[in-house]
Amino acid sequence: MTAAFSSIPFPLAGRTALITGASSGLGARFARLYAAAGANVVFGARRLDRVQGLADEINGAGGQALALALDVTDEASIIAAYDAAEGRFGTVDTIIANAGTSAAGRSTEVSADDIRMVTDTNFTGVYLTAREGAKRLVARNLADPAFRAQERGRIILIGSITAHLTAQGDVAYAAGKAAVAHLGRNFAREWVRQGINVNVIQPGYISTEIAGDWFDTAGGKAQIAGFHRRRMQDAASLDPMMLYLASDASASITGAVIDLDDGQSL
Repeated sequence: MTAAFSSIPFPLAGRTALITGASSGLGARFARLYAAAGANVVFGARRLDRVQGLADEINGAGGQALALALDVTDEASIIAAYDAAEGRFGTVDTIIANAGTSAAGRSTEVSADDIRMVTDTNFTGVYLTAREGAKRLVARNLADPAFRAQERGRIILIGSITAHLTAQGDVAYAAGKAAVAHLGRNFAREWVRQGINVNVIQPGYISTEIAGDWFDTAGGKAQIAGFHRRRMQDAASLDPMMLYLASDASASITGAVIDLDDGQSL
């Protein structure tokens, strides 16, 4: 499973990761990356067909993957996903809350329904995904002192540099990502004695499905030209930090909010 990635500096063998929003873009990349690093990977999307092909690809290459129908705005769906993951691989010790959506437009024009949709996915969905994983890790810790002693819990929330930028066109998304940053710090504080590390990665602008064709337009090209390095950030630039924060090597890091944006927000 390592052929698609140049190196795996932090192996994840023995870990089981649950990744939301894996039907495309960053989530799909994280699933491939973690499988290449040796982790069991469980991931989902509202439409199972969007992720089943990815599971078949990983399993066909010798990895261990399970695709699920998963709606992060529905707590019952999240609980069912963890139940399925545990049934296949055991306790989920690595949680990547990545699912996200957007409702582009000026704040005076975005509908109330679209604001609710963005908030339900980008904030409430992140909250419920992390919380359910933490509940199960805490229960496993109480039942198994040897597991507790390993302090294996890793939760990574995927934020965005828009959390501390101001711009026109996606206010609900940016505000939700600011909430995710603070949510990560609060979760880290609440679970710090439970052997669960919670950190937030805030990527810069990367060309993924959520951006649509914006960066192919004149306005999008002008935005890229305005970045300090005059280029789009490569999704591969996230790989080392995603591996590190999921690994045993990051045992002392919790409550961090890390901009990883190729200098875009400087």
